[in-house]
Amino acid sequence: MPVKSIKVKDYMSGKLVTFKPDTDVLDAIHELVNRQITGAPVVDDHGTLVGMLSEFDCLDVVLAAAYHGHPGGPVSQLMTPDVETVDADMSIIDLAELFKASGFRRYPVMKDNRLVGQISRKDVLRALGKLSVAS
Repeated sequence: MPVKSIKVKDYMSGKLVTFKPDTDVLDAIHELVNRQITGAPVVDDHGTLVGMLSEFDCLDVVLAAAYHGHPGGPVSQLMTPDVETVDADMSIIDLAELFKASGFRRYPVMKDNRLVGQISRKDVLRALGKLSVAS
């Protein structure tokens, strides 16, 4: 199988943990930790992608809660609202190059302007690792 024919949709995770903008960030942090994930998309009531919440976004609120007992607040106050996404039909090689250039750990995956999954650097390594074993 030619490497360029392997698509993001072949290795993305379609079982997403998502948050609503009004989810309390401390609840979101517990979910990230319990699920052992580093971030999750934030969607509105219509399922439209409105942001991304990462463990990095959560560090300030965790420190404030730990030191001062401050409550977390809604995810919408901490999420990254301008989210870069990738298309489900993008080549896994093109995605690997994008990961190298951006430094991001994950991308939401879109199909026809709809959130359909998420793909991480680990997923790309898994895909490319299977290729090198098959060769």
